[in-house]
Amino acid sequence: MKTISLIFCVLLVAGCASKEFKDEFDNEKTWVELQAQLPEYPSQDNLIPFDTGPTSNDQHFVDTTSIQVGEDGVIRYTLVIKSSSGAMNVTFEGMRCSTNERKLYALGRNDGDWAHSRNAEWQHLDHVRQLDAQRELAKYYFCPLTNIVKTRKEAINALKAGIHPRVRLLYQ
Repeated sequence: MKTISLIFCVLLVAGCASKEFKDEFDNEKTWVELQAQLPEYPSQDNLIPFDTGPTSNDQHFVDTTSIQVGEDGVIRYTLVIKSSSGAMNVTFEGMRCSTNERKLYALGRNDGDWAHSRNAEWQHLDHVRQLDAQRELAKYYFCPLTNIVKTRKEAINALKAGIHPRVRLLYQ
């Protein structure tokens, strides 16, 4: 019985020691989001269309001048959706490639100004059915292979090409 108690104590101490070792070296830094700066309201001249697949009759655009790749790992952009009847929906959003999430910062108003979102919370892209455009932007343009683009120019080039080069390699 003493042998079993001794082994139990040794295992308990070893378990505590390994926990301390792990905690000391594996602490992750807490993620801090940078404050989003609203861009200028989008101009038709700066819009690049992108395809969201055959399930939508709407036209989807990103305002190239609004694209910001933040040091916090968030790519921010203005999304413009034009319905088949001509109605426009303009939003300023952020996307976290590492967590596959999206955040709505502001909504475009008819007078060409922004209204801050009342519900500016991160949403997982797979949990909201209406986020087809954002899922497409993440998968094919802004988050190729779940990695954020490094620069605004890289994002624009992917939009102009119709797909990010890293993603294109998967389909060849």
